Amino acid sequence: MNTQNLIDQITELVLAEIGKINDAQSLIPVGISARHVHLSQEDVEILFGKGHQLTFLKSLSQPGQFAAQETVNLTGPRGSIEKVRILGPVRSHLQMEISLSDARILGINPPIRESGDIENTPGLKISGPKGEIHAQKGAIIAERHAHMSDMQAAAFGIADGDYIRVFVEGKNGGVMQRVKVRAKNSYALDLHIDTDNANAFALKQGQMLRFEKIEK
Repeated sequence: MNTQNLIDQITELVLAEIGKINDAQSLIPVGISARHVHLSQEDVEILFGKGHQLTFLKSLSQPGQFAAQETVNLTGPRGSIEKVRILGPVRSHLQMEISLSDARILGINPPIRESGDIENTPGLKISGPKGEIHAQKGAIIAERHAHMSDMQAAAFGIADGDYIRVFVEGKNGGVMQRVKVRAKNSYALDLHIDTDNANAFALKQGQMLRFEKIEK
C-alpha cells in the first residue's frame, strides 16, 4: 500500500467517526454580527489620514479577521448612525453591512446579499476624523450563512454552497430556512446572523443550535 492510499483510508475512517457523532446531533454556534464596515486601504487613508493602518481591537470568530479600534459614522437620506465598527483586514472594495432596522434609520432600502455582491446597492456617506467618502454603492443586509471547514462540512455531509435549516428552541423559537453554507479550510464553524435575526429569536452569542441539511 502506498502512502497516498494509506492517507486516504485514514481520512475516510476519521470522517466516518466524526459523521457518526454529528449524525446524532449537528450543532453550530451562533455568531451575531452587528453593523460594520469593510474598507480598502485607500478608504482608510481618506477617512483617517495618509499612511494610517487599522488598529487591532479583538479577534473575530473567523481566523485572521478582527475588529478594529477605528469607527466611522454612516449617514443616509433620513438619519445617521455613529461609531460603526470597522472590520479588518482591509479589502479590495468598500462594503457596509447593516440590519433592516439600521436601514430604516438611515432611510435606505438595501437588498439581502451575500458578502461581496454590491452591484446595484445603495450608498451612504461615511465620515471619519480626517475625511468623508460619499459611497455610491456598498450597503447590504448580509444574507445569513454558516461557515465551516472542509472537513467539518464533509462530516456533516455538506458541501460549499449547500443550504441548511437551523432550529431554535424556546418561547421565541422557530426555524431559519435556507441558510447558505460557506466551506473552506480556513473557516471555523459559525452561524453568521445579524442583530435583527438574533433579537427575533432571542439568541445569544455562542449559543449552540441544531441544524440539518436541506436536501435538493
